[in-house]
Amino acid sequence: MTTAGDRTVILIVLDSVGCGALPDAAIYGDEGADTLGHVARVSGGLHLPFMQALGLGNLHSIEGVPPAASPRALFGRMSEASIGKDTTTGHWELAGLVLEKPFALFPHGFAREITDELERLTGRGILGNRAASGTEIIEELGPEHMATGKLIVYTSADSVLQIAAHERIVPVGELYAACVAARGLCDGLDVARVIARPFVGDPGAFRRTYNRRDFSMKPPAPTMLDMLLAAGVDVTAVGKIEDIFAGQGIARSVHTEGNDDGMRKTLGIVSAGAPGLVFVNLVDFDMLYGHRNDVAGYARALEAVDAFFPFLEAILGPEDRVIVTADHGCDPTWPGTDHTREYVPVLVFGPGLTGKDVGLRATFADVACTVLALFGLAPMPRGTVIDGALS
Repeated sequence: MTTAGDRTVILIVLDSVGCGALPDAAIYGDEGADTLGHVARVSGGLHLPFMQALGLGNLHSIEGVPPAASPRALFGRMSEASIGKDTTTGHWELAGLVLEKPFALFPHGFAREITDELERLTGRGILGNRAASGTEIIEELGPEHMATGKLIVYTSADSVLQIAAHERIVPVGELYAACVAARGLCDGLDVARVIARPFVGDPGAFRRTYNRRDFSMKPPAPTMLDMLLAAGVDVTAVGKIEDIFAGQGIARSVHTEGNDDGMRKTLGIVSAGAPGLVFVNLVDFDMLYGHRNDVAGYARALEAVDAFFPFLEAILGPEDRVIVTADHGCDPTWPGTDHTREYVPVLVFGPGLTGKDVGLRATFADVACTVLALFGLAPMPRGTVIDGALS
């Protein structure tokens, strides 16, 4: 007989796959945003047979993905209770930590005392220091960076300080060290993440690499990850999860180079049969397609992950569960290149589970409560267990 201690729970975050604007989206300039809906419409319909059978078309109107007559999964939508629409806020809430105060934003760049100290600590000058699209500022300032060795520093609509550098001019290890220095400068400013943005190539053909690394604030309170580890439940982070939680509550981390690599490594981990939580981020939706307004690429990525799920389902143990969700939106049809304030889908499937509509959830923290309950642990202070997930 299997028990909760023998169970593997695979929590997969489809980074930025939102499903319609939240009621407060107008405050963020996102009224009418709909990542899934708009990608499907502009693409002429999506082909997602596995997720359609789970109930994806039952929770949201998606061209090409009609409602299933008898959905196989628990399906619903979740509202973000925290203020914000960034990666850290979304993931922390999924792990049970609801933020009552937003992270700091820097629409006009960072104060002179910060940039001066960063120059002193790194021994390199600084270019940029403004809010910008990452690909655009690299194209604009990349040639000067290569000629001078100065670091490209920029921010966005999120709470981030980003440092971009060509791998041939600034070795990746040195770029990481510069980000560690910046992280120290940002710790008192409520900056969610310092992000290393290495790139390669020549002017006119620069491209960012998967050597990106995020240097996050530590969560200010325990998350479900801390509670799992304290109870002896193994926690494996796949992709940028370790960075988002600053390593807190994680037993081991697996680096990935995009969605395909992340899906392949997830299959390997689950196939090994070790129980515990496998927490996966599939970043390409956001990094390669959402922020770059690439609708066709976004559609292809959705269809690729749909084709992955049957392979994952085939290796699940009798008590295993898969939870599929997102952390925010990033509608590639929306003006600009920033995240969008949206509902996120939630799909829960696994052997023996009976599909049903679990409705509109008040917070992403319902995921944390559900994961903890699947391992026989008490819930977080916020959120409720998703009905039917334990059956």
